[in-house]
Amino acid sequence: MRFSDAHNPADRLALAVAVESDPYRPLPLRQREDSVRQILQTASDAGISMVATKPTGDGERLLGQSWPFPSPFRVSVRTVELSEGLDRAEARARRSLEHMGLPRGDVVLVQNANDLAGEEGRALWNRLQGLKERGLFRKIGFIASIEDSPAVLARRFQPDVVQLPCNVLDQRARKNGTIESLAEMGVGVHLSSVFAKGLLFTTSDRLPEGFRAFAPSLSRVRRRMAEACVDPMQAALTYGLNLPGVERVIVKVNSAPQLRAILAASYAPCADIDWSSMALEDSSAALSARLRVVNAA
Repeated sequence: MRFSDAHNPADRLALAVAVESDPYRPLPLRQREDSVRQILQTASDAGISMVATKPTGDGERLLGQSWPFPSPFRVSVRTVELSEGLDRAEARARRSLEHMGLPRGDVVLVQNANDLAGEEGRALWNRLQGLKERGLFRKIGFIASIEDSPAVLARRFQPDVVQLPCNVLDQRARKNGTIESLAEMGVGVHLSSVFAKGLLFTTSDRLPEGFRAFAPSLSRVRRRMAEACVDPMQAALTYGLNLPGVERVIVKVNSAPQLRAILAASYAPCADIDWSSMALEDSSAALSARLRVVNAA
C-alpha cells in the first residue's frame, strides 16, 4: 500500500470541537467558553483552518462566541434529518451560520445519505444548490457510510465533498475503492471516525457492552502497533492523513492539551507498517454496524 506525502498534517486536519457538559457534573458556561477559546487558539497557532460542526446542542453558539478575531477558520455544517421537512433542513443550515456569527460557510453537508436516496432527495439537494448559488456556502456534499454506496450517490448528485468513515480497524472505504473512485470524480473526501470512536484506546477489559466480541481482534491490533513502536493515536493519524484521495481528516477534541497531543502525533515520524494487517477484516462490517447504532442513540 503506497501512501501520499503528508508533509504538513495541520493543513489537512479538520477540527470537531466537543466541549460537552457531563450531565452529572456540568461545567459552568464560562468554563466551557474558555475551553473552546483555548482549543481554537491552539488550532489557529498550528495552522488548522477547518472546523466541522453539528446542528445539535449549543456547540455552534460556543464557537460563535469564541472565534479568534479575525477568524482564520472555515466551517462545515450539517443539515438536520429530512424527516423534519425540506424547509427546516434549509433553514437550519442558515441558522448554523447565524449561531456562529458568520456571513458564509465553506461546506454544507446532508446529514444522512439515506435522505438523498428517498423521494425528496433531489428536492433537498436542489435546496442546498440554491444556498451555494447564493454564496452562503462554497461547497455542498453529504455524509455517508460504506453501506450507503457513496460512490454511486456521488455519480448521481455530483457533490463537492463526501464525508465517510475509515480507520485502521475498518479499512473498507480504501480496500473497496470508494475513496479512490470519489477522488477520481473530483470529490473532496473528508474522513471521519479516524480513532474508531475511541476503540483504539480502550483496553479489552474496559470495552463497552456490545463491543466485547471484538476484544481478541483489538488486542491483536494493539500488539502489532506495540511491535512497530507506534502508539494508537500516531498510527490512526498516520493512516488517515496518508490515504491517497483524502482531503481532510476530522479529529474530535475536547481540550487544548488533547489537541496538542493530536498535533504532536500527526507530525511524529512513523515506521513502515503493514496497515492491512491491522484491519478487523470480516469483523469490519459488524463493527461499523455497531458504531452506527451507538451514534444514533
